[in-house]
Amino acid sequence: MKTSFTRAAAPLALFTLTAGLLAGCGGDDSGSGSGKITLWMHPVIMEPKANAAFWDKIEADFEAAEKDTDIVIEQLPWENRDQKLATAFAGGKGPDIVLLGPDQIPQYHANGALAPVDGGLKESKDKFRPAALEAMSQDGKVYAAPIYHTVTSTIYNKKLLDRAGITKPPATWDEIKAAAPKLKAVGHTTLDYSASNEASQNMSFYPLLWQAGGKVFAEDGKKVAFNGPEGVAALTFLTDLYKSGAVPKSALTNSNLFTDQALGKQEVAMSYTNTPADAALAEKTWGKENVIVGNALTGVEQVSFGMPGGLGINAKSKNISGAEKFIAFMTAPEQIQAMGQAGGYFSPRTDVTVPNSSPYAKQYQESLTHTVPGEPHAAARQLMALISPQIQAALTGKKTPKAALDEAAKQGDDLLARQR
Repeated sequence: MKTSFTRAAAPLALFTLTAGLLAGCGGDDSGSGSGKITLWMHPVIMEPKANAAFWDKIEADFEAAEKDTDIVIEQLPWENRDQKLATAFAGGKGPDIVLLGPDQIPQYHANGALAPVDGGLKESKDKFRPAALEAMSQDGKVYAAPIYHTVTSTIYNKKLLDRAGITKPPATWDEIKAAAPKLKAVGHTTLDYSASNEASQNMSFYPLLWQAGGKVFAEDGKKVAFNGPEGVAALTFLTDLYKSGAVPKSALTNSNLFTDQALGKQEVAMSYTNTPADAALAEKTWGKENVIVGNALTGVEQVSFGMPGGLGINAKSKNISGAEKFIAFMTAPEQIQAMGQAGGYFSPRTDVTVPNSSPYAKQYQESLTHTVPGEPHAAARQLMALISPQIQAALTGKKTPKAALDEAAKQGDDLLARQR
């Protein structure tokens, strides 16, 4: 059946919600895998025509391989995705299959909304990166089958480093601190950061926390842990740079953006959570000769952020078997490669390499081995909203790093206690 699209007028040409958002799950009651299944997909390929063409081909190829199964792919925007999915699940409705990230799984698993996808991975489970499967798992079962993997790494502006006489791009915290006075002397800042309330902590503070050897949550998930000595060390590193002028003032309003921000405007020499798309933008903006992509940044540990995206199954689907067949199809090497090439992603499988013509592909592939997919928790997103204003308070000198993190931790522990 033809993929359903409705074009929105929003930035990046995201897609509007298609008719039938709260339609019941597809499929029949036979459990044979025959009948209809529905997939809720988000624009993982940002160019709309390419996105449409990709999913049209996936639909045609799957239905050719599984002639007794009809798949309907509904394209939905990223905006308010959790609200829409939670509403559908709460009503016992929604799709048979849905795109999920690691941070969504704990909540929907706790609500009993997801079925394990292990049946769709029975022929390939041992081929996936252990960290990718772990990020998608709860209680020893996998609840979303990875179909792509994102990665971020460190990017440098060679022109700015050259002006400061820095021949080796700073790859550690100590090297960043040593480079800062040299860059300041020629009128540039050193390290970009995103402290806006809209910025994801996975792309801002958390990588520094992980580099310091810390964690967001305690092992049992009932308390937070980011205000320990490691977290204080990470925030002190950041605030010291900010106070010395090594982090641009625009950090307070940046929300993980490249364009029209200090990094894109060549005002700051480096950043540590940049995507391959950022490197491509830098090449166009700075000139190819000025772009250096390095490995994950190192504090006590070498860590960057990157996570899998995968397909989960609605526990109330009437066609679990059909959903598992589609998951087996989408996690096969051919589709992993096609998905990676179309969206600029990397492979979540250890036995599949996505062909990539980018001059920075090797560096990002190396950084992939150091990625952390966040710390999935049902309260993860709510916690980020509590941390952001406290980091701003520390950066602006209203609170010490320890006081700021302790206040965020108090609010965080209260949040976790209410959810138990």
